[in-house]
Amino acid sequence: MSHAVVFDAVGGPEVLKVADVDVPEPGTGEVRVRVLCIGVNRPDLLFRAGLYPVKPTLPQSRLGIEALAVIESRGPGVTGLNVGDRVLVGPVVQQSEHGVYGEHVVVPAAQTVLAFEGADDLVTTASWMAYFTAYAGLVTSGGLQAGDPVLITAASSAVGLAAIDVARHLGAVPIAATRSSAKEEALRDAGARHVVVGRDQLGDRVRAVTDGRGAALVFDATGGPEFPSTADAVAEDGTIVVYGWYDERPAVLPTRWPMNIVGHTNFTTTQDPARLAQARNFVAAGVRSGAFVPRIDRVFHGLDQAAAAHRYAAEGGQFGKVLIALD
Repeated sequence: MSHAVVFDAVGGPEVLKVADVDVPEPGTGEVRVRVLCIGVNRPDLLFRAGLYPVKPTLPQSRLGIEALAVIESRGPGVTGLNVGDRVLVGPVVQQSEHGVYGEHVVVPAAQTVLAFEGADDLVTTASWMAYFTAYAGLVTSGGLQAGDPVLITAASSAVGLAAIDVARHLGAVPIAATRSSAKEEALRDAGARHVVVGRDQLGDRVRAVTDGRGAALVFDATGGPEFPSTADAVAEDGTIVVYGWYDERPAVLPTRWPMNIVGHTNFTTTQDPARLAQARNFVAAGVRSGAFVPRIDRVFHGLDQAAAAHRYAAEGGQFGKVLIALD
């Protein structure tokens, strides 16, 4: 038996509870791992609330898409991973079955990569999904090039901050968008070339810092009815990469054309072993060189703090990553 966070009905953080669960032996293509640290991500919150595209299997649904762990055993057909290896798990596709909010979990080996060397557990956990999402969204889906101005919405989130680092590393020009003036200085310190506070006349203000052209790429996690305001900031025939929806209301289609709108999901990359390895090596090299410095906003300790971590993350005031350490 082991302990894991489960929920029997969709709802707020209060539905989460710690329960005793059986941990099966890994099947074909699976590994069983001991979890060291969990990354709290927006999909966790949406999944718990029943708002994620993949729905929970109730009762006793598990949750969680990202963790640092150690392999305890491996099933038939697993190659390239050994017992004792430190691995980064995620993004997990089927949270109900393979959710990582637990002491010991079974996950598909294809949804793991070898952990980075030279960084502690917290930094390693905080690096993976944030920088993986930023790299895959900006480069694989968005085609970001050196010199491109890129507008990053929800810039104080873990992915937003990672996107600033990735854009700078590739020679692009990061423009951070935030709703809070209190975060403006911190975003500049994090490497944003320009910071835009608030949504009023967003397009005009982005054009003012891009010689009237607008952003070649917009990296958007907001969506919702204000999506046309976001779209107004993109250059003619530029690209908007939509990778999330912090605003859960329906998005409104923009009327300003031509532009390209791309819906990004990390699962496209994880289904391609070569692309996944490329993304892992890109992130690992950036962390190792110091080009990528994940910002950790807060660390909760123990599975019994999962609900508190979800409440905190849902408030939206964090600057960087929220983690749950199992110590």
